[in-house]
Amino acid sequence: MKRVRDRLWFAALMTVLLTGAVRADERTDENAPAPLSSPPESSLRLMLDWYVNPSHGPIIIAQQKGYFRDLGLNVTIDAPADPTAPPKLVAAGREDLALGYQPQLHLQVDEGLPIKRVGTLIGTPLNVLMVSADSDIHQIEDLKGKRIGYSVGGVEEVLLAAMLKHSGLDMSDVELVNVNFALTPALLSQQVDAVTGAFRNFEPAQLAQEGVEGRAFFIEEEGVPIYDELIFLANTETLDEKRPLISRFLKAVEKATMWIVNHPEQSWETFKTYDRSLDNEVNHKAWEASIARFALRPAALDTARYRDFENFLLDRGVIKKRAPVDRLAEDINATGR
Repeated sequence: MKRVRDRLWFAALMTVLLTGAVRADERTDENAPAPLSSPPESSLRLMLDWYVNPSHGPIIIAQQKGYFRDLGLNVTIDAPADPTAPPKLVAAGREDLALGYQPQLHLQVDEGLPIKRVGTLIGTPLNVLMVSADSDIHQIEDLKGKRIGYSVGGVEEVLLAAMLKHSGLDMSDVELVNVNFALTPALLSQQVDAVTGAFRNFEPAQLAQEGVEGRAFFIEEEGVPIYDELIFLANTETLDEKRPLISRFLKAVEKATMWIVNHPEQSWETFKTYDRSLDNEVNHKAWEASIARFALRPAALDTARYRDFENFLLDRGVIKKRAPVDRLAEDINATGR
């Protein structure tokens, strides 16, 4: 009987203690601060440089995984009908951000466009000069007397001229052929012997799909200064107003980049769900080749790259005057901003 009473007493005691604990928890919850919530949602428009492809990986992953939304951003991603339009649309205030290319940025600033670099997506050159691996072109010197296909004049010709000069040739030693954007078909059909302006993460995969092995000459190894390939551009006249939004945007892109690096195959699976047309072998290979090129710190600025490339263009008479680095680019998160 005593044992029964002891058990009943113990059960009653535990009930009191547990009830008190619950009430104590309830009191603590009442006094606890409210959980952190996302910032109020703001809209931001981004114009890509071209249709969606693996080079845009961190942007698409940030959208797909909700990283923009978590930071209070409603990001609209647009693709241009004309690949030369994005910087002009930002300059006109019709887009908040655009993807562009560092080499072209120097020319655009020299022409007076009110734009500047505020972030980096691809932190290395992608541009290569590409030939078929079974051709007789084993070094740049072998291009003498050859036909070289290109897509866009201007900067591409300047880069090619620098590569040729680095190996003791000049533009008169080669024949330039405008193949528009059909670089791989022009090489496969032997319309040309080489193509310049090919992207090292795409054209090799396209050639491989056709059973052809490519040989790439990396421009930064052939006399051209290292530069950022894909950069985020903003309007200098509205930048002060939009700087907080752009900072949040780049934080989301940085988070997406780290997730891609940590989960390369899973991130490909996520990326290709953005649009069914992305799911093909060329894009898969391009995805794998792009990962090492993504900027791990999108907001960070290497001022020497912009200074050196500005001097490179000025020395060749491509731009009229030298622009200071802070006119060309900035670290959006720099102290004191």
